[in-house]
Amino acid sequence: MLKRGNSFGAMRMLCWGFGFIGFMFVKLVQGFENGNVTDMLYFNNNRPLMVGLTLIYGAAAKGAVCLDGSLPGYHFHRGYGAGSNSWLIQLEGGGWCGNVRNCIYSKKTRHGSSAFMEKQIPFVGILSNKAWENPDFYNWNRIKIRYCDGASFTGDSQNERAGLFFRGQRIWLAAMEDLMSKGMRYAKQALLSGCSAGGLATILHCDEFKEMFPRTTRVKCLSDAGLFLDAVDVSGHRSLRNLFGGVVALQGAQRNLPRTCTSRLNPILCFFPQHSIASVKAPLFLLNAAYDTWQIQASLAPPSADYHWNWYDCRKNYARCSAPQMQYLQGFRNQMLRAVRRFSKLRKNGLFINSCFAHCQSERQDTWFARDSPHIGNRGIAQSVGNWYFDRVQVQAIGCPYPCDKTCHNLM
Repeated sequence: MLKRGNSFGAMRMLCWGFGFIGFMFVKLVQGFENGNVTDMLYFNNNRPLMVGLTLIYGAAAKGAVCLDGSLPGYHFHRGYGAGSNSWLIQLEGGGWCGNVRNCIYSKKTRHGSSAFMEKQIPFVGILSNKAWENPDFYNWNRIKIRYCDGASFTGDSQNERAGLFFRGQRIWLAAMEDLMSKGMRYAKQALLSGCSAGGLATILHCDEFKEMFPRTTRVKCLSDAGLFLDAVDVSGHRSLRNLFGGVVALQGAQRNLPRTCTSRLNPILCFFPQHSIASVKAPLFLLNAAYDTWQIQASLAPPSADYHWNWYDCRKNYARCSAPQMQYLQGFRNQMLRAVRRFSKLRKNGLFINSCFAHCQSERQDTWFARDSPHIGNRGIAQSVGNWYFDRVQVQAIGCPYPCDKTCHNLM
């Protein structure tokens, strides 16, 4: 009896251990993406500008609320001088929730409730107010719209039983209306940007954003780490398609996806930007790492697809990937390049795809603009985006495959 009891206890401990590891990996992936937003270390001695949270008090009357029903918000730093009539809107990222259980969890975090949002966040990278950190946009009106809907600002539904509000589209419209009333309607120049889930939202809302301004206003969009691919994972399935399918169905997002795509494809496929980027009318710039670390960890080789944990070391550190694993990741890079082929032929568009293991490079100062920031040729990210936005130089930059790029700031 004692031997059987010990065996049963050992089995319970083993199961508990695997469950804990899986839970911690999910938290790691969530924390990894969130860390690019407000929790990154600063790579210089300059103290960043801290900008307070503004709640949109008129949003509730429009039903534009976070997952838990709280008010949405943004952080706003006024422009000055030559940038006083120029506006940069950045949409925050933070993953998605595609089922009720995950959304209930999210509504108790800063990605589902303004009650948990930081009261102040640092403005660094493309949001920096220092000319030596952000040469083209430092004196613009710069706004970071917080992400609390879990569907890249596209949902418009509700689950009364679970107390969940899927109102991303309404939050987007309420934020735009509020900012228009604060002077954005007079903009001479405007740039919509976003990282990760916010980068996807930038693509989905780009033309809608452009239509809010007169034709005389220069309006463009920048998507950072938003090129999520409908890729086959290491088990032969499509993990990200399953997630996006849940998001679209649960949150009623299909009504707010680009009609140029939904008129010919299943709405779930239209949540993948590869099917709509070439149809975006407004000028669009894609900034993406060819070996996007979030997609490696959560789409290509998530624990749910890695049955034998063969990818465990590779997920944590690209330097530990075996030759076959690197060949698999090279295939992912090739798929990304095929996805942008038609998009890149349009002169109005810009492209910067470096062969780095990274995710969200415009929000970090060390990757956006620094002495050793990533380059393709002789131009870094900030310079490339500025050249494209101001029509100084056409930018269609694609780096050589790993491991030839020695300027990367690879994440582990």
